[in-house]
Amino acid sequence: MKKIVHIIQDNNLFIKIFLVMVISIIAVSIFITISSIRMSSNLFMETFSITNTKVLTQIKDRFNTFSYSVVSTSIKVDENGTIKRRLQEETSNDIEKSRSYYQIKTQMERIFAEIDPNEANLIIMSLDNEIFNMNYFNWPVKGTELRNHPITKQTEARTNEIIYQFDQSNLTNNIPMVIVSKALTEHSTGKIYGYQYVSIREKDLRSFYEGYTSEGNNVLLINSSGQIISSNFHQKIGEKEPKLLQTAKNIENQGIEYLNVNIFNEDYLMLAEYLPTLDMYIVNLVDKDKVQSNLVDTNEIILISTLIVLIAVFIVFLILRKMTVSISKLVNQISDMARYQFTKPLEETGGYEAKKIANSFNYMLNELHDYVEILLRTQEKQRKAELEALQHQINPHFIYNTLASIKFMIKQGKKETAFNTIDAFISLIQNALGDVDELITVEQELGNLKNYVLINHARYGDRIKVNYLVSPDCLHLQLPKLVIQPFIENAFFHAFTKKKHGYIQILMAQRENSLVCEIVDNGDGINEEKIDRKAIGMKGKRQLFSGIGVRNVHERIQLLYGKNYGVNITSELNKGTKVVITLPIIEELENQK
Repeated sequence: MKKIVHIIQDNNLFIKIFLVMVISIIAVSIFITISSIRMSSNLFMETFSITNTKVLTQIKDRFNTFSYSVVSTSIKVDENGTIKRRLQEETSNDIEKSRSYYQIKTQMERIFAEIDPNEANLIIMSLDNEIFNMNYFNWPVKGTELRNHPITKQTEARTNEIIYQFDQSNLTNNIPMVIVSKALTEHSTGKIYGYQYVSIREKDLRSFYEGYTSEGNNVLLINSSGQIISSNFHQKIGEKEPKLLQTAKNIENQGIEYLNVNIFNEDYLMLAEYLPTLDMYIVNLVDKDKVQSNLVDTNEIILISTLIVLIAVFIVFLILRKMTVSISKLVNQISDMARYQFTKPLEETGGYEAKKIANSFNYMLNELHDYVEILLRTQEKQRKAELEALQHQINPHFIYNTLASIKFMIKQGKKETAFNTIDAFISLIQNALGDVDELITVEQELGNLKNYVLINHARYGDRIKVNYLVSPDCLHLQLPKLVIQPFIENAFFHAFTKKKHGYIQILMAQRENSLVCEIVDNGDGINEEKIDRKAIGMKGKRQLFSGIGVRNVHERIQLLYGKNYGVNITSELNKGTKVVITLPIIEELENQK
């Protein structure tokens, strides 16, 4: 017994949470089941059937309105003396035909304006197959086709009736359409002098009831032969369903509200209304399962579930708050530290365990900070030492060859050239031996480049031309020392091993909030796949003057300013090489003040 009590005490938190969750789940399940059963059984049978009966009555009224509109149109056409006279008289020339056509169309426009719905079409045809069509684009029928069609034959056989017929043949361009026809006859003799047609497309007829349909709630319009002439079951339009027609007749004859039927291999609740003016039936097929699922009051279920969840959460919160508040606070502090407060120590509050964890974590954090600072200082010193060592290791051959060239110039009597070379050499040495982290202006760097080029031209001649294109708005901007010079040196001594003559262009300008320096030559070039290995990738290749290789420049720029800056080299064999150096905009100190 003591062992059981001890287990319960050790797992007290788990047991409380588990019990609350089980009770909540059971309660939610019970309430949802009760609510679903109650609403499905009561509301469906009592409410839905009554509602749909009223809906069918409204749909029936809409069809009756259309029928009355057709009857009214037929009477107006039949009583219109102009239409009757023009259809019966013979026209001998084109002028009379045009006048007759105009007069008939004018009379038809007045009558057509009162047809409901507006999507319906009115056509009058004379005995010589001349068509007067109020909406040709709605039904572009020809007189000869219409005259010889069974629709007209039926109309001739039942001269005193308004006949509703369905067609989706070539006559209607295979578009499902209901055509209401009547023969125009002389009252005294009964002789036919023309034909009247009111057509409406099935998709327009569907608008009479489409707003009342939904998933599982379907409407069909069936004529006296059992043919479905309109429905939201699009695939059923035009098919004959004698069983459906007979069931609709049974509902009408027996005066019952609905029947449970099996139609189209599905179980439905069926309601029906007879349209005497059209001699058709409106059938309403209701899929009880689908509609019943839609009738479940989801708001009530959501409300009940929400209340239970809120109560359960509140109880769990009260139980756990006292037990876990200090640990939760500790977790939140660590989470915040991981995101944006890495240097902020944890508050040592709460119970013994929380204080102990916070104290140990703070000690570890302090040790980590100290280690990181030492590591960063060491790396910075190492980087600076490497750059200074490389910078100060000016190649002895460069010094020796430069001094020898100056001596040779003096012997030849080229004192002015020798003096200029000495001045350029002194300026170049002073710049190279300065502080490696010093920033100089673009104008100063341009002067150093010109000094270096002057020395090389004095030693080797001017077979390699150098052009400078520098935007004036860049001259005051600053950049690190010895950033451009290694690439000029690389171009002089490695780009023209096969070609003996060529040019080097130096371009500097501001572009997209960056200082962009381009060194372009038309030398031997390099295969594109070998650029990294030949240029940036080679740490070991020393430059003849500064000792700073092009890879050192790239790494130095990225170390100082980030990954958005650095060196990019493109080249094409036998066409030349292009080096693009991207640096941030750094204003001169005087301008900043």
